[in-house]
Amino acid sequence: MDKQFNKKKYTGSVLCFGELLFRISLDAGGNWLKNNAVPFFMGGAELNVATALSLWDVPSQYFTALPDNHMSAQITVHLKSKDIDPSKIYHHGDRVGLYILTKGADLKNDSLIYDRAHSAFAELKPGMIDWDKVLDGVSWFHFSAICPAINQHVADVCKEALIAASAKGITISIDLNYRSKLWQYGKTPVQVIPELVQYCDLVMGNIWAAEIMLGIPVEEGLHAVGQKAKYLDAALQTSKHITEKHPKCKAVANTFRFDNNEGITYYTSLYTGGEYHSTIDHAALKIINKVGSGDCFMAGLIYGFYNSHEPAEILEFATLAAFDKLFIDADATSKTVEEIKTTTITK
Repeated sequence: MDKQFNKKKYTGSVLCFGELLFRISLDAGGNWLKNNAVPFFMGGAELNVATALSLWDVPSQYFTALPDNHMSAQITVHLKSKDIDPSKIYHHGDRVGLYILTKGADLKNDSLIYDRAHSAFAELKPGMIDWDKVLDGVSWFHFSAICPAINQHVADVCKEALIAASAKGITISIDLNYRSKLWQYGKTPVQVIPELVQYCDLVMGNIWAAEIMLGIPVEEGLHAVGQKAKYLDAALQTSKHITEKHPKCKAVANTFRFDNNEGITYYTSLYTGGEYHSTIDHAALKIINKVGSGDCFMAGLIYGFYNSHEPAEILEFATLAAFDKLFIDADATSKTVEEIKTTTITK
């Protein structure tokens, strides 16, 4: 494993590639029906990462597909207002995807309803995009496992992008976020994701996502034991497995978030340069919003590696950013680097 991954110098932008989505946030009591109004947010995993990075003074570009209409023009203006470069967005198709989520619920439960079929992004196909042009001036390419979960064509587009980025020597990261409701086109994640991870320098996820997407088994009964030391050891073994199976991978990060009647506990780990780091527990009795915490962690990792910070410092900042995001109602963080560094670990 390359011990100097965190010392690589970056001068270009971080390009985040993924589907822009609208989130409709319903209240659990159904008052939205009485009030005839619902909170409405613009996000998407990769846009959440780009938003955080731009806020933290990392040059950020966002690449997605949108219809060529007035609404998309307004979205472009909004992205520019956040110092995110939207100039490479591909315009075609007829609609923007959306999803409906009950406030406070998790993206993995039954409170989630997707409405993103036949969106502009879902209609992408190989050969449409001039990747040489899109990747011009880019030092880092980020995407998530949500993209290849949409359909085979988008999975093929992802591979097309990774081949082009690798040829240019661009650093590549992936978030192994698993959305079971999206894998509906006849392929399982383990049939698709390993082929994409082989191009990645940084892999982020958790041990259960690695089991589903990369076929790395989690010890039976591990969750029943519920011991932090056991979880961290499992993450270390998973991390070693990933880097041995995929030699291009130089860093693997894992998150652990546990919800129970006593609140929420959150901690993370990072394996890079042959060294393993983990954080103390971060705890809260009550949170506001689970959406985007993982995206904020991913952004924190990219921020740290982009700025050549030490691995322990990278992990600590990314963890604080992700934990703090649990108390922000929007999809992306609104906190500066300085504000995040003063976050308390118990709320």
